[in-house]
Amino acid sequence: MSITETAIASAEAHSAHNYHPLPVVVASAEGAWMTDVEGRRYLDLLAGYSALNFGHGNRRLIDAAKAQLERVTLTSRAFHHDRFAEFCTRLAELCSMEMVLPMNTGAEAVETAVKTARKWGYRVKGVPDGMAKIIVASDNFHGRTTTVISFSTDPEARADYGPYTPGFEIVPYGDLTALREAMTENTVAVLLEPIQGEAGVLVPPAGYLPGVRELTRERNVLFIADEIQSGLGRTGKTFALEHEGVVPDMYLLGKALGGGVVPVSAVVSSAEILGVFRPGEHGSTFGGNPLACAVALEVIAMLRTGEYQERAAELGDHLHRELGLLTGGGAVEAVRGRGLWAGVDTAPALGTGREISERLMEERVLVKDTHGSTIRIAPPLVISKEDLDWGLDRLRSVLSA
Repeated sequence: MSITETAIASAEAHSAHNYHPLPVVVASAEGAWMTDVEGRRYLDLLAGYSALNFGHGNRRLIDAAKAQLERVTLTSRAFHHDRFAEFCTRLAELCSMEMVLPMNTGAEAVETAVKTARKWGYRVKGVPDGMAKIIVASDNFHGRTTTVISFSTDPEARADYGPYTPGFEIVPYGDLTALREAMTENTVAVLLEPIQGEAGVLVPPAGYLPGVRELTRERNVLFIADEIQSGLGRTGKTFALEHEGVVPDMYLLGKALGGGVVPVSAVVSSAEILGVFRPGEHGSTFGGNPLACAVALEVIAMLRTGEYQERAAELGDHLHRELGLLTGGGAVEAVRGRGLWAGVDTAPALGTGREISERLMEERVLVKDTHGSTIRIAPPLVISKEDLDWGLDRLRSVLSA
């Protein structure tokens, strides 16, 4: 067997089969390129589902991590440390919010938001104990925990994990009428992705998100924006909601916040909302640890320049123009997205999204499929136009074969 085949066989023998990765074994990476164990280079057009917005091995982020590694990496929240206050302050400023509750993974941020919304509902809104409801959208993806998959509409995510957590109402994504009809006096929050990533990079109809903001404000309901994948520069703005001029009550952040170096997530909101917590009511051993704060502080500093958002906007316009040229010829049925993020629906006759991803891998381009014949494109924001065009040329070649 080859080095690649041996490594994959070993992994499959000793790890649970909860993922189905492409048959490539990465050994090193830099910028938008990855190199496998046999020395072959691949263009990364997935960027760790936006966790690698700033590219692999970004020098600023690696240097920040190295410097902190020499000082202190973990104190737990039993003690203060000297990076925590600045991290919370700078992230709150970036979001134009007041308070930050740091966690580690995106799913933890979502779980924290669910707990926050319920506690706010009982303590502030006056919802009867145990009656709080949170409205979510169909085809959502907010993580894999038991509570989160309880309000998923994806059979693969839900099957065999019941009994499911109650307290959620699912309405069609993009349907304001359905959202309005689902609201009751016990509704405490609406939890949405401004752009649905796992569903195929679905952008809601114009006016939908402002309508959600207006409706939630009228009904005294929290608007929680899951910007874990769509936020921090991916769409050409710091947050995807900015394209609609909308400010939520709460941002959920993750992925790119850790720069692809360490897992960092956060719930960012007002003092009134996050102030419902008292010591001991929620926590995380690693949440807000010194290493995470050091890396995230550098991410925030990079975002404050605006250069990455501008780059995503400019290259995103180019990406969508080029992808748009592929529609109408029979190979591509639809293209959606915003900034350096696109969902491409390929003709089923060409094969499944998995098969197209494998063909692209043979051409040294890495993407990932979702839902049948859809592939997702989300390169690091640092990718050069020349490399992006090279990848698009490989895509054209695969789709015309």
